Amino acid sequence: MEQFRTDVLIIGAGPAGSSAALWACRNGVDALMVEQRKKVGVPVQCAEFIPAMLLKDLDQERAFIVQKIKGMRTYINGKMEKEIQTPGLMIKRDLFDQALAESAKKSGAILFTGTKAVALSDQRSVLLKREGKHDLEVHAKVIVAADGPLSQVRTWVNAPRQNPLPAVQMSFSLPSASDFTEVFFDRTIHAGYAWLFPKGDIANVGVGFRKNNRFPQSPGKLLGQFVSQLKDQGKILGESLSHRAGWIPAEPIRKAVYGNILFVGDAAGQTHPITGAGIFSAVTCGTMAGEVAARAIRKNDFSQLMDYDHEWQEMFERTQTHAHLCRRKMETQWDNFDQIIKSCWVAFGAYHAG
Repeated sequence: MEQFRTDVLIIGAGPAGSSAALWACRNGVDALMVEQRKKVGVPVQCAEFIPAMLLKDLDQERAFIVQKIKGMRTYINGKMEKEIQTPGLMIKRDLFDQALAESAKKSGAILFTGTKAVALSDQRSVLLKREGKHDLEVHAKVIVAADGPLSQVRTWVNAPRQNPLPAVQMSFSLPSASDFTEVFFDRTIHAGYAWLFPKGDIANVGVGFRKNNRFPQSPGKLLGQFVSQLKDQGKILGESLSHRAGWIPAEPIRKAVYGNILFVGDAAGQTHPITGAGIFSAVTCGTMAGEVAARAIRKNDFSQLMDYDHEWQEMFERTQTHAHLCRRKMETQWDNFDQIIKSCWVAFGAYHAG
């Protein structure tokens, strides 16, 4: 079996993994990224909005930007209830991921695509399968798990599940341009919401929700109903231009360091449990993980890996904990939809007062 040695092995080349690789290399250590997909960022599984403040932390080429977003409109039971300013950008997520990966490579990281991490052979060795044909054993001082909401690495260390939500999305032509995202709540979308995010002359249209015995609808059926409503209202036109499905982490983990393994991004549940937003936290926490890993390796003191848990929790724990409590309220008190919904969505003062 072929052997490979590196300081940091990053499993997954999304925003979290590429950010970890970039900052590990910038801090003086070697990094190998492995991505099971043949092309980074493809297929896209994202609504493709990023907050404007994220750009200040990025020095990549900006070809991924499609348009600016001014704000967000929230609809409840078909009525527009709130408009707030949320400066941001709609992006081409595949180009965004590829730009981050390219930056990591320019800083010295190695990238293997079409490569799946299949087993942890010991605490510092991972078995990879490249293009499904041959095996490679990688020996690493630190492993960064950035392998998404259904993380395989989590099963290796018996980390708790994250209770992910199913989400489906299509894209449609728009009758006119818009610079507002729109989110929609009603009783039929259990403990979740639907969205319309404009992206130039098209829009990403999707639903994410908690399926249970009382709300057994398939994601596809719910999305079909929502699409019909939008067409009746003249908000979208024609047939679907694309179809995507995926999972949204809905419960943050309390621990992201397991020995020499650091979890980042969706694999760590660092996605917001209510909004589903995860790109900002993925880039931020990936950066933290890369810097902490490099510091521990340079000082040959792996107890310092625990600094990563302290750093990301200091920045995100309060927000995550409050959002998770609101998510529990949504899932247990949905029968009181009209009474609870404004206290469970970030656009309303009742949410922040809780």
